[in-house]
Amino acid sequence: MAVQWSDELAVGVGAIDEQHKGIFSRINNLLNAMAQGKGRDEVGKVITFLADYVVKHFKAEEEIMAKHNYDGISSQKTEHAQFIRDFSALKMDFEKNGVTTHLVLQVQNKLCNWLKNHIGSEDKKIGAFLKKCA
Repeated sequence: MAVQWSDELAVGVGAIDEQHKGIFSRINNLLNAMAQGKGRDEVGKVITFLADYVVKHFKAEEEIMAKHNYDGISSQKTEHAQFIRDFSALKMDFEKNGVTTHLVLQVQNKLCNWLKNHIGSEDKKIGAFLKKCA
């Protein structure tokens, strides 16, 4: 079950939108690797890369919010931290148990749904705020 990027998710900030598209692409790579029964090393590489990429993305997003004095930055940071905790738990599950049906479902439910909801709601607020500032 792939997660699809759509223009409805666009925030309107080029750098953020490109990073969001990259996250969607990499989650799809992860789901594909798991679905194809790729080896533990391959799935592990995708998980490790995605973990690093998401942290860098959140940092860049938070820097933009801080630069423009976005009043929702605190709740954004809280949500980002929760996502990182959830992702870390999935990574530990993978390291302990490998690719399981439970892991695949958790990636789909926790990561895919969170991203769609977070980007479609919270991140769109950033875009609207920045448009007002322009």
